Amino acid sequence: MTKNKVLKSFIPVSKESHFPVQNIPFGIFKTEANEKPRACSAIGDFVLDLSVLEMNGVFSKFLPDKKNIFSEMYLNRFMSLGKDARNNVRREIQSLLSEDNPFLRDNESLRNECLIPSVNAIMCMPADIGDYTDFYSSKEHATNVGIMFRGKENALMPNWLHLPVAYHGRASSVVLSGHEIVRPKGQTKDDDAELPSFGPTKLLDFELETGFFIGQGNNLGEPVSIDSAEDHIFGMVLVNDWSARDIQKWEYVPLGPFLAKNFATSISPWIVTPEALEPFKSEKVKQVPEPLPYLQSRNHMSYDIKLEVSLRTEKMKEFTVISKSNFRYLYWDMCQQLAHHTVTGCNLRTGDLLASGTISGPDRDSYGSLLELTWRGSNPLKLPGGEERKFLLDGDELKITGWCEGDGYRIGFGEVTGKILPSIK
Repeated sequence: MTKNKVLKSFIPVSKESHFPVQNIPFGIFKTEANEKPRACSAIGDFVLDLSVLEMNGVFSKFLPDKKNIFSEMYLNRFMSLGKDARNNVRREIQSLLSEDNPFLRDNESLRNECLIPSVNAIMCMPADIGDYTDFYSSKEHATNVGIMFRGKENALMPNWLHLPVAYHGRASSVVLSGHEIVRPKGQTKDDDAELPSFGPTKLLDFELETGFFIGQGNNLGEPVSIDSAEDHIFGMVLVNDWSARDIQKWEYVPLGPFLAKNFATSISPWIVTPEALEPFKSEKVKQVPEPLPYLQSRNHMSYDIKLEVSLRTEKMKEFTVISKSNFRYLYWDMCQQLAHHTVTGCNLRTGDLLASGTISGPDRDSYGSLLELTWRGSNPLKLPGGEERKFLLDGDELKITGWCEGDGYRIGFGEVTGKILPSIK
């Protein structure tokens, strides 16, 4: 693993923090004192107000003709500038926060204005999401689900090993971490029932995923090649694609997920850049058979990102870990997903969100959904205090977190949480 240049900030950062100076994620925040959403980064236990730095001319040499770009309520305009602008801004922030740079370190007035304790920051949606696509890129997950519903002999559909399968989701119901999830209602049909029935889902599930935001888009009719795909990726977030399994089972033939997925998809507030993740690149899963040429890349976009899912019921004081997975288990990588998405000439736009699909590992402890962890409810999870779970109940709260482990530091994503509320009467 390539090592980052040794960097240290004048702001104390613990080894367990997700936001050392090596990270520099991007987000949007507001405070009770200033309710205007604006751009920020994170360092340790502080949020760095980029709009204040912008007003003080910090980024003028990198963004000379771009005014108030960090004072907007979304990052889209900044994201659209491409990776060179992102890299320049990120490096300048790292320099400002470094222990040997006096510009911010020794300017108490500016420091107090632009560094806000994280506990006082209200995180907001980082991007205006125009479109949302969810892939199905974990071979372990696809195999597990296939075995449950079709048997071992037909676990993977004939196309799965040849292309990144996906469906188009609802951008309108993508919500930020902490948003409470109302149990959806829908049409379901029991195996032994003659007719379907209507009511709240009984099989509410989570899906452990990551996602990436499009920076610069592409023109309609102009596909993005596999080797230039990375240039269009602004950064990554954690994703929980909530799923109603009983609704899904009844509706998904012949056109795939619909109401089982459209009620909520939660994302983490911080966007972590490819540059921060670069030291943690790992070998891609070997693909057999070899993909068609348009999906063959000189670059590999797999990373060693540790992923963890925790659950807390209404009777529990603390979260308990129920799954540990890793981003590197994905079969189809982000560049392949992007290249395949645009191969028809489909135009992706700045702020579009593409999610990985459930990321499951090779054993039960690394499965990324309750559908797999409990094997369709036949093997319930045993929780502290004697409780069991087949699927999520009202009052349950789920937390997903993820990080890369460096030498004495972490590059993390924070977390994405959501609590289940009863269905509307």
